[in-house]
Formats: sequence, C-alpha cells, structure tokens
Amino acid sequence: MLDLGIILRTIRFSHTAFALPFALMAAFLAAEGVPGFWELLWIMVAMAGARTGALCLNRYADAELDAKNPRTRYWPIPRRLVTKQQVLALGIFSWVILMLAAYMLRPFLVFLAPVAILVFIVYPYTKRFTWASHFINGFCLGMAPAGAWLAITGQLDLAPVIILLAVTFWVAGFDILYALEDLEFDLRSGLNSFPQRYGVRSSFIAARLLHAVMVLLLLSLYFLLDLGAIYLTGLVLASMLLLYEHIFLKGKDPSRVEDAFFTVNGFVSVILALFTMIEVAL
Repeated sequence: MLDLGIILRTIRFSHTAFALPFALMAAFLAAEGVPGFWELLWIMVAMAGARTGALCLNRYADAELDAKNPRTRYWPIPRRLVTKQQVLALGIFSWVILMLAAYMLRPFLVFLAPVAILVFIVYPYTKRFTWASHFINGFCLGMAPAGAWLAITGQLDLAPVIILLAVTFWVAGFDILYALEDLEFDLRSGLNSFPQRYGVRSSFIAARLLHAVMVLLLLSLYFLLDLGAIYLTGLVLASMLLLYEHIFLKGKDPSRVEDAFFTVNGFVSVILALFTMIEVAL
C-alpha cells in the first residue's frame, strides 16, 4: 500500500498554493460575490484533479532525467519508493475526477477539459525541444482561473483572459529563475531552458520584466472591473513581495532560488486571492 506522504511528495502537493488561489479569485470575480458552495467545491475538485494529473505525468515523463539530476535524484520515483506505472495510474484517475468535476459544474466543460489535459501532456516534453517551456508551464496554471470563470458564468470574457495571461507571465518568470538550479545539468543533458539559451544575467532580467507585466495586467483588472481599495492593497503587497524576491536573489548564488520559489510566490498568490475575495464579498 502506498504511503500518502510519498504520494504528496511525488506530486509536489505544496505547489497547489500557486494555482488554486487564482482559481478562487476568478470564481469570486465572476460571481461578483461569493459563489455557491457546490460551485466552489467542484472548482476545487477540478483543480485538484487537473494539477495532480499534470504533476503525475510530469514525474512519469521525467523519471529517467530525475534519476540523473543531482537536485532530483532523491525524489520518490528515482528512489523506487513509487513506480512510474503507479504514478501514471494516479494521473489518469485524477483526470477522470477532473472530467467529473467539469460535468458537475457545466456539462459543456466536459468537451473543454480534454484540451487542458492535452496541454498538460505536451508540457513535460517541451524542454526537449524549446526554451519556451516556461511559458507553457505558466499557461498550464493560467488555465485554472479561466476554467473557474467559465464554470461560474458559462462564457469567457476579457477579465479571465487577463488573469490567465498574468498567471502565465508570473509562473514563467519564477520558473525561469527556478531553472537556474538545473543550468549545468541542462547543458550536459541537452535540455532546453531560458537560462541554458540566454544565460544567468538575461534570466534575471527576463524574470523581472515578466513579473512587471504581471503586475500591470492585474492593475488593468482593477480598472476593467471597477474594483476598490482592498484589491489594490493586495496588489501592492503582492508587488512588494515580488520586488523583495528579486532583491533577495540579486547577485546571489542560484541555489538560493528555492527559498524565493516556494515561499514568496506562494504568498503572492494567496495575498492576491484573499484580498480580491474580501473586496468582492464586501
């Protein structure tokens, strides 16, 4: 019988803090208030299914690479605490849950869910042929708020597209920084990444620009939806955290990226979602 802790480590469950808050943020904005209990429940179930399935396929696709990478060689699959086949089976089951949740939210979403699944399937292999995989990763997470908006309203408007783009650029920015840890391994293994293609200095610059664009996109949401001071306060606090992230990393060893990746960006998404939900609820 599989250990729950091993499964959670395999799928990096703690990373749920990146996408789920934005999905809840979009749901509240779409509902122009507090969404219904069942809507929120099925949105969270869909999020859990989508993300678990995506991470399982990621671990399945990268199993051999993870075993060779000094940073990941002690993860559950390389250590044989869980098999590739078990992880793949969990991923397929998770996507079945996603399909069920999509149907329970709005039946037509069953036909859109496979499109998201296709993107999840393609993403792990993109690093084999393009440095732009960071943006595909960002788009994977960006689909969460867009899907939540569709679940609430049944249609895709400009606002969820803005949130999707904001999340895409935000994730791409910190994923480029995260890739600095694997720069030497990527060079040896022939894998593609922004740091591998353009170098360390350009990676820091690109991450700053992408995060600046994210802030501007979310600021445009303030005007588009006529939001108030609470939302703006949350955006300012999130912007300050992003600024701290880049100051913290400036001139530092890339190995310190881990702290910024997990801690700061987790707080960014939670603060944005929390202040937006309070704004809308009040």
